[in-house]
Formats: sequence, structure tokens, C-alpha cells
Amino acid sequence: MTKFKIKSGDIVKIIAGDHKGSEGKIIKILKDKNKAIVEGVNMVKKHTKPTAQSPQGGIVEKEAALHISNLSLLTAKGETTRVGYKMEGDKKVRYSKKSNEVI
Repeated sequence: MTKFKIKSGDIVKIIAGDHKGSEGKIIKILKDKNKAIVEGVNMVKKHTKPTAQSPQGGIVEKEAALHISNLSLLTAKGETTRVGYKMEGDKKVRYSKKSNEVI
């Protein structure tokens, strides 16, 4: 199983593909497919059948998954960065390789 350097809740920027340049928060990571769902990015229209929850059915807009390689973590200043790991005392922490600050 692969380990990703981004987690759900992180603010990321899309660095490749149709949605290049847009930013958002990671809602969910799909480990088996190496993809992540980013809030408000890569919206698709999904046709739904009428169910008990939505008796009307119809067309729903929702986020589709993006490949993790197309995402880059943002620092507090809003610039893209790579992620590294280091030990602080007994704890292993993630840090920004660009600004050397703990994430």
C-alpha cells in the first residue's frame, strides 16, 4: 500500500490537467485508486434515479476524483511546496520543504 504525503483536510492546488491553478480542500482520499476528491473542483453532473431520500431524482452536481500526482500542498502563505518528514523530539512531523515550517 502506498503512503501519500497529503491528507484529507489539507489545502491543495491543482498543478496539472483541466483544472490547473484552482485550489481547494481535500474531502476524501481514495487510496486504492491513488486519487483524491477536492472540494469545489472537477464538478461533474450525475443523473440519479428517484429514491426514498430524493423522490424527484434528477441531475446532481458533485466532485469527481483527481489523481494525487496532479495535486500540490499549499503553505500558510499560499505557495506550493513538497512535503518532507522529520523528527521533533519523539514525534514524526510533516514539514514544508520550501519554507521549512511544520505543517
